Amino acid sequence: MSGFAAGATVEYEVTWLEMTSRPRGEARDLPDGEAAQLIECRSPPEWYFFSLYDAVGRDYAWDDMHEAEPSDTAALIESPGSSLTAMIRSGWPQGFFLLDERMPDVSDIAYFGLVENAQGRGLGAWLLDAAIRRCWSRPDVRKVTVNTCTLDHPGAKPLYEKAGFAPVRKERRRRVLKRDFVCRQPGKVIQC
Repeated sequence: MSGFAAGATVEYEVTWLEMTSRPRGEARDLPDGEAAQLIECRSPPEWYFFSLYDAVGRDYAWDDMHEAEPSDTAALIESPGSSLTAMIRSGWPQGFFLLDERMPDVSDIAYFGLVENAQGRGLGAWLLDAAIRRCWSRPDVRKVTVNTCTLDHPGAKPLYEKAGFAPVRKERRRRVLKRDFVCRQPGKVIQC
């Protein structure tokens, strides 16, 4: 693993993926049998969204929403075309997904992830299945989209592909890190 200090410029690759057919079969069961609830958050305050966003993304350089205009953040999380869902287990949030369904025929999984303490138990596949099924529950949906990058958890892209998403586009980008960062995908993030 490579480490980079806050202020460093890194190069990374973004991959956009799409799913164009509904999932078949039954919804996934929880992998370890421990109960979990999916709570759709209606009109969540920004602080709640950011608490989930930071808990999941702080180790993966998720900074974009902190750099967005407050009005853009509010438009995303307060829109009737968006929905924020938290996964609650053992009384605390262990993951979430944010669906952006403001475009006709498209449901985008704008944000998705688990907190570090919940990783490695198969919960990601269960939560992703729930997000995908929620997307396809809209009768007009023709395509579900998601994106990931080489700054994200190394299991993100394989998880999406295993769930039925196919890569449709890639793009190299650069960003200045706001916090120290440890690359979990060696050789895929390059200091510039």
